[in-house]
Amino acid sequence: MAEGNNALLGILAVILGILVIAFPLLSILTASVLAGLAVVFLGIWLLAQSFGTWGASKAASIAFLILGLVAVICGIGLFGHILAFSFLASIALFFAGFFLIISGIMSLFAKQGTAAKGSGGIGVILGILYIILASFAWDPYYLALLIGIWLIIDGIALFFVNPSDLVSTGKSEI
Repeated sequence: MAEGNNALLGILAVILGILVIAFPLLSILTASVLAGLAVVFLGIWLLAQSFGTWGASKAASIAFLILGLVAVICGIGLFGHILAFSFLASIALFFAGFFLIISGIMSLFAKQGTAAKGSGGIGVILGILYIILASFAWDPYYLALLIGIWLIIDGIALFFVNPSDLVSTGKSEI
C-alpha cells in the first residue's frame, strides 16, 4: 500500500473519476474551460516574451508575437466549447496512435534484440488502441467516460503502488 500522500491522491483520483463518469458534460465543460484558460495564459506569456526579445532578435520577437496571438485566439475559442475540446482531444489521440504505430514498426524492423521487438509490438498494439479510442473521443460522453476510467485506474495504481519505489536510486542494496 502507498504512503500517505499517494494514498490520498489515489482516493481523490478515484472519486474524481467517478464524478467525471457521473456528470460527463459538466466534466468536459470544466476541462474545456481549464484548457482554454491555460492556452490563453500561454498566449499571454508568449506575447510577453515577444516584447522581451525585441532588442535581441526581431525575427524571434515576431514569431513569439504571432504564436502568442494564435494561442490567445485558440484559447478563447476553446474556452467553454465542449465540441472543440472533444475535437482536440480526439486529434491528439489520433496523432499519438499514429506515432506509436510508426515507432513500433521501426522497433520491429530495427536490428535489435527480442526486447526491442516486443516493445515495438506493444507500441503497434497501443497505437491501434489509441486510434480506436480517438474515434470514440469525438463524442463528449465517451470522452468523459475515457477520462473517468483513466482517473479510476490511475487512482487505484496510486493507492497501491508508491511511485518512488519504482524509481531506482542507482545504489546497490548490498
